[in-house]
Amino acid sequence: MSMQVNDLRPGSTFLMDGNVYVVIEQSFSKTGRQQGKVTVKIRNMRTGSRTEMTFTGGDKVEKAMIDRKDMQYLYNDGENAYLMDTETYDQVQIPMASLDWEKNFLTDGLMLKMTEFDGEILGVTLPDKVELTIVEAEAAVKGDTTSGAQKKAKLETGYEIQVPLFVNEGTKVIINTNDGKYVGRAQ
Repeated sequence: MSMQVNDLRPGSTFLMDGNVYVVIEQSFSKTGRQQGKVTVKIRNMRTGSRTEMTFTGGDKVEKAMIDRKDMQYLYNDGENAYLMDTETYDQVQIPMASLDWEKNFLTDGLMLKMTEFDGEILGVTLPDKVELTIVEAEAAVKGDTTSGAQKKAKLETGYEIQVPLFVNEGTKVIINTNDGKYVGRAQ
């Protein structure tokens, strides 16, 4: 099924040259008698690379039908991550190499969304925020009371972050999965 490039919006997915792309940003411009131009910033869903393309207003692209499934992260064996479909209990495996950023926040039982195109697993989408435990934290320096003072801490997944001085080992914290930063203490 094809669609007009004028209908592309952030989040839209389409096929081009055998690749699956998702639109990040879209803009339309028209000057004088010229035909309008649609410029889109896109991300290749297989490789993760980003680029920009410009189309003329009448161009068409092939719409990509992407399936998103609720999955539960079970574990990883170093090479593959194992996920379970929450409805059918079927298990799938994804190479850890394709979860380079996501692996910093994966804990047993975490619910996430898996994206799939024509039976090919393209990746996973994490929740916006996750709750993790601090396993190592630097000692707070006495007298270091400048506004917003921070120290290094290591999460249960091995990922290192900056946290406020009052956060110690064993504290459960909330982390933003988009930028990997500390949001607050968990209740």
